[in-house]
Amino acid sequence: MDDKEKTTSTDQTSDVIKAEAEEKDTTKTPSKEDAEPKKKDKRNKTKEKIDALEAEVKSLEEKFLRNAAELENFKKRMTQDRINDRKYASKMLIGELLDPLDQLDRIVSMKTDNDLLKNFLIGFKMINDKLYEVLKNDGLKEIDALGKPFDPKWHHAIETVNDQTKDNGINLDVVQKGYTYKDQLLRPVMVKVNEWSEDNGKEQ
Repeated sequence: MDDKEKTTSTDQTSDVIKAEAEEKDTTKTPSKEDAEPKKKDKRNKTKEKIDALEAEVKSLEEKFLRNAAELENFKKRMTQDRINDRKYASKMLIGELLDPLDQLDRIVSMKTDNDLLKNFLIGFKMINDKLYEVLKNDGLKEIDALGKPFDPKWHHAIETVNDQTKDNGINLDVVQKGYTYKDQLLRPVMVKVNEWSEDNGKEQ
């Protein structure tokens, strides 16, 4: 083999070796610099998943606490309703009894010169007083309105009177008694209210 053929053979061998080396370069393991962005991306995705799970857990905790609070408030309302039901159980019945008792009270307060009728009225008055005593012990209370300043919360004005010898805005007469049952209004007092002004007085 002459020198020219040897040179050609050597060049071909070098080309093969170079090609193999380049092929190995393309299939070699990624460098540290190439792998770092992938690891970072993976960590970011993991963190996002963790954040999402933590947010979901927090949301569930808030819902649980809110539901627990609503349940506790519901229990308190139910307990208070049961207490009120027992406390005011007689309210409606007593309210229905007021009108008949008013009539009985007017009858036993009637003036008469008949001795026999007086004896009957005394007996009925004792019964009437006993009935009121029982109701008062259960929580019935008469509203004190005569001579008091008019209060729309407890008083119902059915008429106004102009009497400048009396204080303005006070109740001059009680037409029908009013009552409370425990701490609730059972029936307002029907009253006549004194109502006048300086201008009215001058005109008169």
